[in-house]
Amino acid sequence: MSDATSTSVSTHILDTSLGRPAAEVGVQLFVRRGDGQAAWAAHGASKTDADGRCKDFPALPEGTTHVRLVFETEPYFAEQHSTNPRSQREAAEQQDAPRVRDSAPGSFFPEVTIVFAVDPGEHYHVPLLLNPFGYSVYRGS
Repeated sequence: MSDATSTSVSTHILDTSLGRPAAEVGVQLFVRRGDGQAAWAAHGASKTDADGRCKDFPALPEGTTHVRLVFETEPYFAEQHSTNPRSQREAAEQQDAPRVRDSAPGSFFPEVTIVFAVDPGEHYHVPLLLNPFGYSVYRGS
């Protein structure tokens, strides 16, 4: 993770359609320095653990001003659909989703990209609340 003076990032994913953590979701971490005009640089990658958490990203480089997390959601939902189609169908029905969506594997969002600003020395925990047809994020603690 990081020492007390470095800037760090962690995340977790809750699949709100199933009411449980989303395990084995790939997450990529990119960083950018300066006023937001610099190029993005890959800085780390992880997969969520059984509790839906990524706690193993490296500390951010000095001078980082923005972070981008890319959650690879399509493989996760394709796996959920193939191993538990009834749960996905029930979740879609609860959302009044048209029947045509029920038979389609994957999700409406094949990936979720979140960009946020950071200050030196802070820890940023950014949870993702996810379902096949929507998502929400917030700065956690």
